[in-house]
Amino acid sequence: MTLVLLLVFTFLVLLVLLRASKLIEVAQSLKNPMDVRYRTSNIQGIMMVVFGVLFLVGVFYYNFHYKNYMLGFGPHESASVHGVDLDHILWITILVTGFVFVLTHIALFWFAYKYRERAGHKAKFISHDNKLELIWTITPAVVMTLLVFSGLDVWNKIMPDIEDKSELVQLEVTGFQFGWILRYPGPDKEFGARNFRLIDGTNPLGQDWSDPKNHDDMHVSKIVLPKGKQVRVKITARDVLHSFFLPHFRVKMDAVPGMPTYVIFTPQYTTEEYRQKLKGVPEYMVPSDPEDPDGPKKWETFKYELACAELCGKGHFSMRREVVVVEPEEYEKWLKEQNSYYLQNIKKKEATPKHEASSDDVSANMEKMLSEGAGAIKLEHVHFKTGSAQLTEDSWPELTTLAHTLKAHEGLKLEVSGHTDAQGNDAANMSLSQKRADAVVIFLKKSGIGNTILVPKGYGETVPVASNDTPEGRAQNRRTEVKILSESH
Repeated sequence: MTLVLLLVFTFLVLLVLLRASKLIEVAQSLKNPMDVRYRTSNIQGIMMVVFGVLFLVGVFYYNFHYKNYMLGFGPHESASVHGVDLDHILWITILVTGFVFVLTHIALFWFAYKYRERAGHKAKFISHDNKLELIWTITPAVVMTLLVFSGLDVWNKIMPDIEDKSELVQLEVTGFQFGWILRYPGPDKEFGARNFRLIDGTNPLGQDWSDPKNHDDMHVSKIVLPKGKQVRVKITARDVLHSFFLPHFRVKMDAVPGMPTYVIFTPQYTTEEYRQKLKGVPEYMVPSDPEDPDGPKKWETFKYELACAELCGKGHFSMRREVVVVEPEEYEKWLKEQNSYYLQNIKKKEATPKHEASSDDVSANMEKMLSEGAGAIKLEHVHFKTGSAQLTEDSWPELTTLAHTLKAHEGLKLEVSGHTDAQGNDAANMSLSQKRADAVVIFLKKSGIGNTILVPKGYGETVPVASNDTPEGRAQNRRTEVKILSESH
């Protein structure tokens, strides 16, 4: 009923306005038509000037009033090194275009008044003016060329890719509706291979678990970066177009399905340092939660953020993620606390308790072998497919842990030995044991072993540790071992 009454009232108001306009039109027709036109034109000209003045005053007032909220103004200087150059280009662009903006709007509104229709004045028609055309074409072209070239110079400084990624902080970000999957490489500092056909509920990135580089990769809930270290972010998308946007770092790059992109930047302020910049600014001295006047202030709760700058769907707002910048020492500590996604979610402890236990034993046995200076480590859970040198999947955790242990003891020279039982041809067994030793060495090198030297050696059936007359004894003879040849090279 309320809606019906509102519609009726609106209709009646429109009807009254229509009849009033008709009455004004009739009244005007009784006067001199030209006088009416001149008076109307004069009023419109004055109103245009008033509007122009109010418009320009409003533009400058609101830009000044909200400067402390805008990036590049007030306290919000760039949190990255390259962002300083971008802000410099922004200021030059604002000064150039701002000058033109003010000048053209003054001319627009003043000309609306100056050239209003009035008695004794007639418009002059100019069909063409080459000089004016050249000025209006060449001047903007020259200015735009200078702006573009200065921008390209900054772009080339901030977007060079780097071949040697060993010293970079690497991060992979994959956008999806509606969130981000954040992946860091493990100690090997390399990302494992991905295949979109492998994506499922437990493998959101489609990581190929047969690639040992994937075994130490970590999935995290927030981005953590070290101050003063160069960061390379690999950006992908799983479904639709997204946009990786770190506003405080002046970083923005589209995430395109099927076409990886990247950005490189260096954070220059930790989160805490940036908060201190906001401290004392009136806009950030108010309570963060208006309903809790005694709670923390806005500057105390400030966080860097990752946002999606594309309108990728109704849940677009939920793609906001936290970014934390800390000192390098704190970053290294945080990194060591993160867990491998593979070991935590694919090879769960409750599903393979022996593997997890053996992985812990590898480090302990390695330390014991180093201290005693002799002996060999038997890799309890390194297995191969029957009659093949192909490692089985349950071998990966132990080998990955061994690789991490070797990296912590750089400078070693070790022998990786392969052994078989006495079944079959002697020459075939010797060849198979060598291939299996080679396969283990290849896996360890791919997993990252620092400066460790690995020497693969196949012994076939020549060094048994049990009788080959029983299945149990043959199982013990089929083994892979690691022993130290020297402790420095």
